[in-house]
Amino acid sequence: MESGLILVVDDEDSMRRVLTGVLGGFGFKTEEAARGEEALELACGVHFDAVLLDINMPGMNGIETCRILRRLRPRLPILMLSARDTEHDKVEAFDAGADDYITKPFKLRELVARIRAAMRWARTPAQAGNTSVLRIGDIELDPIRHTTKKANRPIHLTPKEFKLTYQLMTFAGRPVPHSRLLNSVWGPDCGEEIDYLRTFMHQLRKKLEDDPSNPKYLLTDANYGYRFADHP
Repeated sequence: MESGLILVVDDEDSMRRVLTGVLGGFGFKTEEAARGEEALELACGVHFDAVLLDINMPGMNGIETCRILRRLRPRLPILMLSARDTEHDKVEAFDAGADDYITKPFKLRELVARIRAAMRWARTPAQAGNTSVLRIGDIELDPIRHTTKKANRPIHLTPKEFKLTYQLMTFAGRPVPHSRLLNSVWGPDCGEEIDYLRTFMHQLRKKLEDDPSNPKYLLTDANYGYRFADHP
């Protein structure tokens, strides 16, 4: 079983106990925090492999905690847990730097699969054996340094956003099906979550396009998938 140290952040004692017990059964070690402030203090002194972060907490909420964690640990996988399921909530979480958004109640095996997928990506410096810097138009992506630039200006992408951009740029000029993007970025259990993919593409366009409503790089192939323009 794949091991790792997970920080579980939730103000409900019962939820922390459930998550700690389940993760322990899958070979993970855990530490707990009941508030965002406590989570940040722990993250400053301990190397965690992933964070499970509730949104609704007293004091510093999960969104602000995520935002600060992302600045402190740029490649740390952060998975948000919430009973809220609106597009606005998801966009707000992804804007703050979350890599994944899991709605309560959730299936425990799916949660573990998403944690493992996030950890594998964070530990992998480059994908598919391609270590070359990708340049299209004024967008530059370096899979070794894990950096992205637009017109030589650094652009911060979360690990999931980076992987999605990498997949699209690798196949520039060709449409990539929804299912292939979902499987390659989130794993085989997420092949039908097209709304989830749309939310991430919305976020990427805000970061990479001059006019997100009229994109020149991240193009939609209706009812099929997305395509990164090879000649924007």
